[in-house]
Amino acid sequence: MASAFEPGHIPPPPDGQPAWWLILAGSKLLVDADNLPPRAADAAGLGLALGPAHYLGLWQGRPSYTAWALEEEAAAPAGLAWHGLYGLFLGWPQDLFALGARAKQILTWERRNRFCGACGQPMQEAPDERARRCPLCGLTAYPRISPAVIVAVEREGRLLLARSPRFPAGRMSVLAGFVEPGETLEGCVAREVAEEVGVQVAGIRYFASQPWPFPDSLMIAFTCQWAGGEISIDGREIVEAGWYGPEQMPAIPPDSTIARRLINHVLGGVERLPGVPWNPNR
Repeated sequence: MASAFEPGHIPPPPDGQPAWWLILAGSKLLVDADNLPPRAADAAGLGLALGPAHYLGLWQGRPSYTAWALEEEAAAPAGLAWHGLYGLFLGWPQDLFALGARAKQILTWERRNRFCGACGQPMQEAPDERARRCPLCGLTAYPRISPAVIVAVEREGRLLLARSPRFPAGRMSVLAGFVEPGETLEGCVAREVAEEVGVQVAGIRYFASQPWPFPDSLMIAFTCQWAGGEISIDGREIVEAGWYGPEQMPAIPPDSTIARRLINHVLGGVERLPGVPWNPNR
């Protein structure tokens, strides 16, 4: 049986066999005792009042769908439970994370595009592509993807880590920021590092990417080298920053994140490091 997620738009004909269902209620997802999405031959088999279903593609060789639960406080069916998305995603393998990210972003896009942004008419699903169209003026809205860079800056064997005011004390990560209109990815890397910590960089190289559906980001990761300047934080976006080697690491993101992959890459494959434990539910 296939293990990878294969994205798709047009669902296969029903065959009476169970499909995967990613059901969201607010910021929670319906899962079974193994933290996997439930399976049912159709939406009615889940015993919940649901909004329109969207086909996601194949996971483990079976069709997968997503839908909103119409009642955010609805009790979970027997054998299932509502679980916070953030904590789930951090613990899921890459293929299941991709499936969950697609579900979250498609449902967020649907909810934010119920009406035309140009003339105010109710939008309709396009039959031939993943889009919503206005039947009056023809405006087409595609699922939004917001590109953001995330960057590991290295200086003499040490890595630049910083703390956002959103993080609890002791938790640090690499720098990140959204790409602005008319800006290249490399330009965004240099600008974000300079703005947030006052450091100049060189040797910017692409590393990898990861969808991040909170709510609709695509994280594009880079590595680079310190080229000048000393750390000077702005006190708003960044409240703490410093250069860290493997022997003095604070709490850092978990293995499932691209931030951790960057840290591991630059510092030579470090595993669990000393510091405050990372709590995905905070």
